Amino acid sequence: MKYYIKQHVFTFGDKFSIYDENGNECFYVEGEVFTFGKKLHLYSMNGAELSYIEQQLFSFLPKYSIYRNGTEIAEIVKEFTFFHNSYTINGLNWTVDGNFLDHDYAVESQGRNIAVVTKEWFTWGDAYQIDVSDVIDPVLALSVVLVIDACIDAERD
Repeated sequence: MKYYIKQHVFTFGDKFSIYDENGNECFYVEGEVFTFGKKLHLYSMNGAELSYIEQQLFSFLPKYSIYRNGTEIAEIVKEFTFFHNSYTINGLNWTVDGNFLDHDYAVESQGRNIAVVTKEWFTWGDAYQIDVSDVIDPVLALSVVLVIDACIDAERD
C-alpha cells in the first residue's frame, strides 16, 4: 500500500496528515509543543492513538522509542558515522539503508522491503511517498519512517 506524507510548511509544531494512494486521509500526526525532546502521536481518523513516539533525552546520539498501547515496541538509534547516516532498530529486527537527506531509503527485514521511502520533487514543503509491504502493519512501518524524518529534521536545524 502506498502512503503519502505532505508536511505543512508554516505550522507551529508538527501537524500533518498521511494519505493513501487514492488521496484519502487515513492517519493524522500531531507533535507536542513546548516539550523537551520530540514527541509525536499517530492517530486514526476517528481520533484513536495508534502509536506514540518519544525522543529519549540525555543520550549521546539521537534515540527514539515507539510505543503502542503504552508498551515500547521499538527503539531507533542513529548510529555514529562519518560519511552517511545509519540507524539501528532494536526490537523489530529491521534495518534501514539509503540516502536519508533526500528521503530515498528502504526499511528492510531479512532482505525483504518493509517500506520504501521516496521524495516527491517540485512540491511545496516536504512531501514523500512510503510504499509499505502488504504483510506489514502500516502503523509500525509509518512510525519508523516518522522517527527517521524527525532525525533528518533535527539534523537540518
